[in-house]
Amino acid sequence: MKVLIVGAGPAGLTTAVELARRGIVSDVIDLRESGSGLSRAVGILPASLEILKPSGVTGKLLATGMKVRQVRIYRHSSLALALPLKGSGADDEFVLGLAQDRTETHLRDVLSELGGTVRYGTELVDLRQDANKVTVEMRDGAKAEYDYVVGADGARSTTRELLNIDFRGHDLPETWSIADVDAEGWPNTNAFTVCQLSGGDVVVVVPLEPNRFRVVSNTEDALAALPLNLNVTNIRRAGEFKISIRQAAQYGVGRVFLVGDAAHCHSPVGGRGMNLGIADGAELARRMVEGGLEGYGEARHKVGKEVIAFSEAVRKVMTSRNPVTRFLVLAVLRTASFMPALQRQFAKKILYG
Repeated sequence: MKVLIVGAGPAGLTTAVELARRGIVSDVIDLRESGSGLSRAVGILPASLEILKPSGVTGKLLATGMKVRQVRIYRHSSLALALPLKGSGADDEFVLGLAQDRTETHLRDVLSELGGTVRYGTELVDLRQDANKVTVEMRDGAKAEYDYVVGADGARSTTRELLNIDFRGHDLPETWSIADVDAEGWPNTNAFTVCQLSGGDVVVVVPLEPNRFRVVSNTEDALAALPLNLNVTNIRRAGEFKISIRQAAQYGVGRVFLVGDAAHCHSPVGGRGMNLGIADGAELARRMVEGGLEGYGEARHKVGKEVIAFSEAVRKVMTSRNPVTRFLVLAVLRTASFMPALQRQFAKKILYG
């Protein structure tokens, strides 16, 4: 079986690794000249760690990531409550904080061990298919034939556009900001830190490495909005972004399939984006080998729709400008901190969806 994977982010690399460990070494291409040095997605959920365990990727992730075991919520700079992430009552439950560039590196390393590689600086410009094959053309004029093509090339997917699949949804009007920083002395190295500001503004800090953090906010300057002292020694990246809430009308046509952001994109609130793409890639690889490809699109579209709804619900609650809503949310969470059953339900939703 010959498979081309377009895009070497977490979703594409997961697809390649899961195929390779089953004996199918695919061709992986990426428009970028090299792997990303920046962190976009940062939280790896237990389900993703379970998916990546058979290939050996999980061991590498655990060796470098930060085990986040708590959510700490502040009203401005005052700690309002701290909730442990114990969804099932097990002692060792966590979200793994790790920059996406490190996650991609571990996936590439395992892919290399399994005989695969990534061809960077290679751009897909055309594809045609019939009942038996897919013919692709690259920017440099090279052509090749494959049994299947996987579009893992992000929210602006060329693969999706070549298939004429509608990317339904909308863009949020507000501007968000992000900073990927090195810092010393941050006290909440094993916690998601959420700072509620006035008027529905929030700032979130996520640990990525012992002295590396992601700061994100629905304000124009995440670092300036953070009410807690973060001793920044280096800014790796800072900027603004808009949020798109979109899902592909279908997750493939014929012998070409979509995974990851090529199929869906949504708010980073809830930390589901990369994890959803990892699950897409793993299920597609399994179905390619074991059978059942015809059911891939319907199954993953349903899951994607549910995740988008969850992410939007959390975002709307977190950024609500209604003071009554904000008061009630905090009151419920404070109640949960004294009630183990409610506490477990809160943690279970974060950890397992």
